[in-house]
Formats: sequence, structure tokens, C-alpha cells
Amino acid sequence: MKHPKTYHQAPTAAVMNLLGDDFPYAATALQGKHALVCGASKGIGRATAQMMAKAGANVTVCARNSEALDALCDELSLLGKGTHAKLCLDLEDSSAIREAIPTLLEQQGPVHVLINNAAGPPGGPLLANSLEDFEAPFKRHLHAAHTLTQLLAPGMEAAGYGRIIQIISTSVKEPIPNIGLSNTLRGAMASWAKTLSRELAPCITINNVLPGFTNTGRLGSLAASIQERTGKSLDEVQAGWLNQVPIERLIEPLETASAIAFLALPASGGIRGVSLAVDGGRLRSI
Repeated sequence: MKHPKTYHQAPTAAVMNLLGDDFPYAATALQGKHALVCGASKGIGRATAQMMAKAGANVTVCARNSEALDALCDELSLLGKGTHAKLCLDLEDSSAIREAIPTLLEQQGPVHVLINNAAGPPGGPLLANSLEDFEAPFKRHLHAAHTLTQLLAPGMEAAGYGRIIQIISTSVKEPIPNIGLSNTLRGAMASWAKTLSRELAPCITINNVLPGFTNTGRLGSLAASIQERTGKSLDEVQAGWLNQVPIERLIEPLETASAIAFLALPASGGIRGVSLAVDGGRLRSI
């Protein structure tokens, strides 16, 4: 008999200690590699920057919030032996990206690991969106990822090492109700990455990580939106989500970051063009 659901179940101690004694990789696993982590000021992006630093990488953290990036760089310096820098950038501004990256490469050296990550668009039914609603999210995600890849792939090829990883969503496999614009955008990102997996140099891999219901501010915003639209309590909204998840709890950002870090390692060179779900088993598709 299946045991009763327990909502808000806590993650294991090992999960909470992923940056400590339970760190899953060697502290030198990414030594000498330069990682650019977009959307690094919070959530999964921040956890990914922490994982990269703990694995020995030199990390450039990118976001719009300069103060948050300064604080993060200070934290990263305590986690690993790499050198870290910030890049204050609005990913919706393609011209600013094209101007900033050559300077970054000159100052910090070639980028070996690119993490494409940005905040998702607001929730709501797809038919409620105007054409104008698509512009900013597509600039922030697809246009930014494409521009960054065009600028960084030549250096990766010259260095003989490249890892490009998108943080997108399980909606690329099973669209999620009431986030129609996000579903559309994430699907475009997945198709873009799969196409590039056939075009990039052999030494460069490109893969996607698909977070499930993850303990971040983004999920809290979506819960509040559903509450406002349906009248359900926040507990009811979360219970509805967790009822779909076999591990019966939210995923922690560091768990997702662990999968991202693995895809950045030299040992992951045989993995190319995949979309890896970190969702606690929520997806029903194979």
C-alpha cells in the first residue's frame, strides 16, 4: 500500500550539505575552466554558480543586480580556489551583450562553460498574451542564448573544450497549465539547443536541464498568481503540485545545480543534445 502523502517534506541532510562534506565532485573537477553563469543572482542560477566555484572553476556571474553579484562573488571565493568576477548585464539587450563579451574575454580569458538561464515570463493562459508579450521573454532567453553562443563558441573550439547548458523547464516535454507563454518559449529553447547539438564543434556539448517544482522565488510567484486567479490557498496550490511528485517534496536549487555541474565536467563529453529532468519523477513521459 502506498504510504500517505506528507506535504512540505524536508530534503535529506545530504541535500542540504551539497556545498559541504557531501559535495559530489572533486574540488578540482573544473579547475582551470571559466564558467559564465547567467541569471546568477538568485535561485538555480545562484546555486549553479556555487557548485561551479566549489568544483574549482573560475566563475563569472551575470545578472542585473550589481550588489547581489558582489555578495555572491565574495561567497564564491570561500567555496573554491578559482577567481571570480561579475558581469552586470540586461539579457534583453542584445547590443549590450555583444559589447560586453569581448571585454570579458579580454579580462577573464575564454569561457569554457556557458549556463544560459534567465527569469521566466509571467503565468497565465496563452490566448491572453498579445504578440508584444512575447518580445521581452524571447529576447531574454532565446536571443540572449543565441548571441552568447555565437560569441563564445569560437573560443571554446580553440580551447578544445566547451559546455553549453540551458536551464529551462519540464514543460518542453509536458506543457504546464496556465504558463502558456513560458511553455512556448521553453519549447523553442529546447529545439534551438537540439539543432545546435548537430552543428557545434565535436569538443562542445550542448544540453538542457529541466527543473521541476523547485524551492525558489519563481515558484512562489507562480503560486501567488494561481491563488489570485483561483481563490485557493497557497497550501492548497502547493499540495496540488506535490501530489504529482513521487518524492513528495520540492526540489532544492542545489540538487538541480548538481546535475548542471555534472554536464559541465570533462566526464560528460559523451552527453550531447539531451534534456535532463530534475523533477522528482513528476514527468509521466519517457
